[in-house]
Order: sequence, then structure tokens, then C-alpha cells
Amino acid sequence: MVDNRIKIGIAAAITIAVIVTSISSSGVLAGNNGGATTAGNSESKTIRIGYFPNINHAQPVIGLGNGDYQKHFGKDVEVKTLVFNAGPSAIEAIFANQIDVTYVGPNPTINGYVQSHGEALKVISGTASGGAVFVVRNDAGIESVKDFAGKKFGSPQLGNTQDVALRNYLLSNGYKTKEDGGNVEVLPAKNPDLVTLMIKKEIDGAWVPEPWGAKLLKETDSRIFVDERDLWPNGDFVTVNLVARTDFLEKNPGLIKKLIEATVDETNWINEHPDEAAKIFNVELTKLTGQTIPEDEFNDGFSRMKLTWDPIKSSLLKNGEDQYTIGFLELKPDLSRIYNLTILNEVLKEKGLPEIE
Repeated sequence: MVDNRIKIGIAAAITIAVIVTSISSSGVLAGNNGGATTAGNSESKTIRIGYFPNINHAQPVIGLGNGDYQKHFGKDVEVKTLVFNAGPSAIEAIFANQIDVTYVGPNPTINGYVQSHGEALKVISGTASGGAVFVVRNDAGIESVKDFAGKKFGSPQLGNTQDVALRNYLLSNGYKTKEDGGNVEVLPAKNPDLVTLMIKKEIDGAWVPEPWGAKLLKETDSRIFVDERDLWPNGDFVTVNLVARTDFLEKNPGLIKKLIEATVDETNWINEHPDEAAKIFNVELTKLTGQTIPEDEFNDGFSRMKLTWDPIKSSLLKNGEDQYTIGFLELKPDLSRIYNLTILNEVLKEKGLPEIE
């Protein structure tokens, strides 16, 4: 089990600051004035959307950046965005009423749901599956799981989706981390820092999302030890869902429907035009971060993931069990009410696509 220092660290991680930006059909808006306003009908005329500048958030990165989403909402709805660097900060923004919806990974979603006793949020759609790898240095002396003793591995953030995956993988193979009296160390660090640590040989491997796996393979003498798809039935496991604040979902089903329509349409377009999507993604990423992903890294990383509106419910439920198993949750979570896929299925039916059970 994970000791209290780790649990306190997870709680503290939720307070990470957010990067605030806003967009509308006319361009960039100044500031973030909080609550949504209403006019005309009872639904809001503003929607505040959170997302990350990652390739498994390609739909919002492209669609919010180039105006595709705004077309779905129309000129009378103001679309504001907040760009995050970590899942816990996105969930904290949900709690603080800074955003109405967010694209976010399963483990921060579970933590937020449990912390709010199932009241604060609902998963309303899937976004991405796959795209996580465990990369090890070729000179680390690791040929099998039998060689993990005394090793140091990195993860992107304490309690994030890849951190939980790494700790659960270690535990399932008979290893405890040092804070629990074991002989394997897990070092949470930002993804760019994990690359540096691997180059300096200060860690032996890292469990990371794409395209950081592709970057590690390109810039360090390393190899994929585990493609996380191999640990899941049919290779499918959720890495990003679309999550809504419960009260916003209940009061604004029309806006939620337009958002889901935009997500489904953007998903289809990206899957049908991957080369063009990669170029547009980098244009929008530059606007957000000032950086781009090299084309070879993008293509390599993207090859190990897929964009999908299927929330892959079974994998999120397993994520909850894993958090309990490794001690990140004190009680086994009841996630039976975490989903509300009614509007998603309505959209899918209207588009002639298979509904989600």
C-alpha cells in the first residue's frame, strides 16, 4: 500500500496552476470571467472547455484552434478554453467552477468523482485509447521483470494515469516501491525532465504517454519494454475521456450535444485525414506552447493510439480497482454512476453510428 506521504502528494497535485486562454469566433478573448451567462433561453451562452496540448487531445487542439468547434456552437455561443498541463489541475478547475467540461485522463476523473462522492462530474464521451508505453534504457540491465530490483523508473506525475499504471504493473509482478519498503523507486517528473533523466542515465526507464514514448526512443538508447495496449483486452484502454460538471450537464444539454457532435466529427475527420491532421495539430500546438512535435515522433506516437468516442468503460472501472489495489484510494470505489452517455448515444444514432452500451 502507498503511505500517507504519497496520498498527501496526490492531494497537493490537484492544486497545480492552470494556463488560461479564451477563444471565440472573433478571436482571442481577454481573461476568464467565471460563470456562464444566459440570454434568450434557459441554456448558457458560454461554455468553458479544458484540454491538454497533447496528441491524445488532438480533437480539441485542432477543433478549438481552427474554429471547427465554434461552427457547431454557432455565433451566439461564446467558447472559452483553459489549457492544462496535468489531469489533477483540470479536475480542480471543475471543482472550482472555472470550467464546465474537460478532456482528461481516467485516473484524475476517478479521483474527482470519488472526492466529490459522485456528485461533481460525469463522463459523457470517450476521446482516445492507447498511446502509453514503458520505455527502458538498453544499458540498464533489464531483460525481464526479474531485473527490476534496485531500479529507478519515472512517471509523468504522482497519481496520474501512467503513474498508476506503472505502480500497478510493479505490484502485479511482485515489486513494492521504496516508500512501501520495497526495492524499486518511482520518480514522478515532468515529461521533458524524464527525457533528460534518461539521457543522463539517472533513471532506468519511464512509463509515459505519447508522443513522449516516441521521443524517448528517438533521443535515448532505449526500447519499449511494455506497450500498454498489450495489457488490455483487444488492446483497448481509455486514456482520455470527455467529462462534464454535473450541474452544467443537467442545465445545458443542448450545449453538451453540440460539444459531443463536434468531438465525434473531429474524431472522424482526423482518423480519415491523419497526415493533414498532423500538420494542423502542429500549427495549433505552436500557438499554445510555442513548440511543435517532429513529424516522425508524431507519426510513431500516433501509431500506438487511436481516437474514439467509445469511453471503454471496462478499462476505467479497472483503473479504479488498480488505484485501490496500490493504495491511492482507501476504499474500493463505486463507479456505477460515473457515466452519462445519453446525449452521446443520441448523437451517434442521428449520425447512423453504433451506440455505446
